[in-house]
Amino acid sequence: MIEKDKPLLALSHIHKQYHDATSAVLQDVSLEIAPGEFCCILGKSGCGKSTLLRCIAGFESYQGEVSLEGKDYSKPGPDIIMVFQDFNQLFAWKTVRQNMQCAIKYNERVTAKDEAEALGYQLLEMVGLKDYLDYYPHQLSGGMKQRAAIARALALRPKVMLMDEPFASLDAITRKHLQRELISLTAKTGTTVLFVTHNIQEALTLGDRLIVLAQGGQVVLNEENTLPRPVLPSTPGFSEVWNRLSAMLDR
Repeated sequence: MIEKDKPLLALSHIHKQYHDATSAVLQDVSLEIAPGEFCCILGKSGCGKSTLLRCIAGFESYQGEVSLEGKDYSKPGPDIIMVFQDFNQLFAWKTVRQNMQCAIKYNERVTAKDEAEALGYQLLEMVGLKDYLDYYPHQLSGGMKQRAAIARALALRPKVMLMDEPFASLDAITRKHLQRELISLTAKTGTTVLFVTHNIQEALTLGDRLIVLAQGGQVVLNEENTLPRPVLPSTPGFSEVWNRLSAMLDR
């Protein structure tokens, strides 16, 4: 087991440039993420946020090193799971219950299948889907699909969950509700999260740590979010931090 004062996930000098591009997508990105930390990555569209997550997940080739618990992590595996913005992450021909069972059944990392399945149902109940276990994805709203996808991912007990703007296409009320649920779920499971967003308020609401990528994929900010929880627009210091991040993103 990794020590609490040691990083769970470490990125060392990550550099990514596509063959037909004249400039790099990511430049010399080095980060250390602690166990159980919720990190929000902010940046404008095209700054390399999603590419960084894909590199961490092992979906992209890159220069540099990604390590998990001190060991090289360069290929996709069950210890790092990604949740996408797309609502259609569930198997369309399977019910919510079957989607959960299928993910657990074929995941080699999960040895206690019954325990994982029980946790999955508990998580589905926590996100308000206990009455929708036998529904198919096409019978669910976008928010409900995301709840199911997040619960399924957490039931697999990944060490790191990567989330690429999972709430971006949701209405404001649903988004706020899912933010609260995500904070509760990840605290319950102790999952380490890297959450990509371009929404400053969302980053301040969710993040223990705030990371800002500039155009060209360079880290220009990496700091702890010291605002008291729960973070609201009325929270003392909120407007100052919001304005500072906004100015940084506008450069």
